[in-house]
Amino acid sequence: MKLYHGSVVAVESPRIIKNEIGRDFGFAFYTTEIKEQAVKWAKRKALLETRRQHKEVLPVVSCYRWERDKANDALRVAEFQEADLNWLELVVTCRSRLDYVHGYDIVIGKIANDNVGETVSYVVRGIMRKEDAVKRLRFEKINNQIAFCTAKSLEYLKYDSYFECR
Repeated sequence: MKLYHGSVVAVESPRIIKNEIGRDFGFAFYTTEIKEQAVKWAKRKALLETRRQHKEVLPVVSCYRWERDKANDALRVAEFQEADLNWLELVVTCRSRLDYVHGYDIVIGKIANDNVGETVSYVVRGIMRKEDAVKRLRFEKINNQIAFCTAKSLEYLKYDSYFECR
């Protein structure tokens, strides 16, 4: 299976970088099978870097081959087909507790960005009940992401190439 990662550099050797910001599935190397989504991520990162550095930074999408069947056989993989209560519980916990470790090597599921992220933030802040958030999210078109959460999981992700996009 082909996966993509949007950034401002080609990432030949993916790794998990911890920072101060909670992510949907915790600290991980995030990819998608949707090329257009990776391009969007790369453009967003390039715009932020261009502003920060005061010079043009180009968006770059790295391409990988994922040995999914082998990974499924050897690793702990969680897959969420939809933005349901279990998915929301994990996202809320990972976004609000930077010390939380869920125990999965790979997590596959919906991405909480834009309107979805706003709904998740309401749950994190206690403004909305989880059950109401799940009902609201049923009407959203939500893209997928694949998070490689452990060094072991990255062994099943093979760098293929990269391209610059504008």
